[in-house]
Amino acid sequence: MTINRYHRNILIEGFGEEGQKKLQRAKVLVVGAGGLGSPVLLYLAAAGVGTLGIIDFDKVDETNLQRQIIHFTEDIGKSKVQSAAEKISMLNTEVKINAYQELFTEGNARELVRQYDFVIDCCDNYTTKFLINDICEAEKIAFSHGAVLAMKGEVMTCTPGNTTYRSVFGAPPPEDSMPTAAEAGILGAIAGIIGSIQAAEAVKYITGIGELIVNRMLIFDGRKMQFYSLDCKAMSQSFQTTS
Repeated sequence: MTINRYHRNILIEGFGEEGQKKLQRAKVLVVGAGGLGSPVLLYLAAAGVGTLGIIDFDKVDETNLQRQIIHFTEDIGKSKVQSAAEKISMLNTEVKINAYQELFTEGNARELVRQYDFVIDCCDNYTTKFLINDICEAEKIAFSHGAVLAMKGEVMTCTPGNTTYRSVFGAPPPEDSMPTAAEAGILGAIAGIIGSIQAAEAVKYITGIGELIVNRMLIFDGRKMQFYSLDCKAMSQSFQTTS
């Protein structure tokens, strides 16, 4: 480990060299290498997380480049995991990369998740989000949920024994009942804000510093430039009462 590279991390109160060593030993799985996954992967690589797993089935498309900052123009047509892995290697050669060019499904999810200390939900569909929740809950592995659409975003961290994504939202909404990014758009900077928060949550969880976004959801309104915090524990109890 190159101490000088991580000196600004080490200077943080409560972080120190021990916190940096924890990051070096940590394994984080990122599901999705798009708008949220891009800042997550770059910041975790820069911070010195020892092993990053990247799973994504898609290839880089021109429409991705407005927000998926880990991919460049010359990457169009290339698999997102390959493109992301190349940028991470350029940024920090000390990071081990596990690249999975495949869908995150019921068939591979459990085996993948078991290999990691923390999972970050950077996907763009509800089925996968609920699958991440259910597998992580079953395996008692903490994860960060993130979502963004147009100029709004949300993020929460789910740790064993606390409020889960499913306990708040119940089940995936009916297909085609919710607008997609292709329909409503996404401002790239909003994805950057939410992804950066997810990366910070991963670092905090691994090192044990600060308070996590647990039992609450942080909502960001980019039009008003305001953050709101929702009590997910109360929402979860309300859902259980009415269901």
